Amino acid sequence: MRVLQVMAGAAVGGIETFFFDGVAALAQAGLAQFVVCRPNVPHQLERLRGLGLPYATAPFGKWWPWPTRAVLARVRAEFRPNLAQFWTGRAARLAQRDPACRNIGWFGGYRQMKDYRACDDFIGITPDLMRHLAEAGADPARTARIHTFADLPAAAAVPRASLATPDGVPLLLILARLHPKKGVDTLLEALAQVPGAFLWIAGEGEERARYEALAQTLGLTDRVRFLGWRNDRAALLAAADICVMPSRYEPFGTVMAEAWSAGTPLVTAAAQGPLAYVKDGENALMVPIDDAPALAAAIGRLIGDPALAARLAAGGRRTFEQSFTAAAYVRDTLCFYRAVLDRT
Repeated sequence: MRVLQVMAGAAVGGIETFFFDGVAALAQAGLAQFVVCRPNVPHQLERLRGLGLPYATAPFGKWWPWPTRAVLARVRAEFRPNLAQFWTGRAARLAQRDPACRNIGWFGGYRQMKDYRACDDFIGITPDLMRHLAEAGADPARTARIHTFADLPAAAAVPRASLATPDGVPLLLILARLHPKKGVDTLLEALAQVPGAFLWIAGEGEERARYEALAQTLGLTDRVRFLGWRNDRAALLAAADICVMPSRYEPFGTVMAEAWSAGTPLVTAAAQGPLAYVKDGENALMVPIDDAPALAAAIGRLIGDPALAARLAAGGRRTFEQSFTAAAYVRDTLCFYRAVLDRT
């Protein structure tokens, strides 16, 4: 089995991070792979080199696809894959049908099927994405639900003093791209109703200036730290008392699995992904989308009830071990790959 993994992603983001985590887990299981991605992730390319995984970079230009097509053609000729997995719509638009290689489309969001015309087999990461694939015309016999996973090795907590945060104060953490769908503004409005709590915002994006201005308007400048994009998620989660995922739109939310893996109590909004996996009061607290008072109340409840926080952390860890480990991902992915090849 030889698999070409194709990702046309941004420099930072949850899907992009998981792509490299997934490729690494499959490599460690012995799968032969070749990665084609953009050159905008130097730390991930270094990781591929450390794993001994071959890769090539390409621009994936929307209006000028030919340089990327040339890279993909060369890699196919040299690597001779019998499976090719396309992780984004932009990548899938460049897929070519080849009788010697089956094309798989990966759906981590509600993408348009027209971008995946050259794919016959599909992976969706949640029950609702499986519904989306079926309604878009995918053959259920050629689709599989395969969860993402959290791959966070144990790490020492980031020292609070290094980020101008006092010891002993409640510390909230959000790991998210600074995009409107992530609900960072709702979290800032909630923080204004939780006196004494501090917030670390680990992420980057086009809304940063707006959120910095909002924090200032709400009088939160002394309690909010904008960290930019970070690659030490385990250390940040180890430092935090509560992880918050206030997303308006979230097909899954790998941050859920990361918080559960780290044993950090989680508060989430009722977006699509959390609705499928969160049991309110057992493995997280769930609040309505865009409801800052409800979010503040849930955060305050956890701060004031350490026993509840401990129960949620333990329940989250059980959920992680049942469904979101790297071992489960590798098992299910390899099983699906074999099924695809058996159908050829």
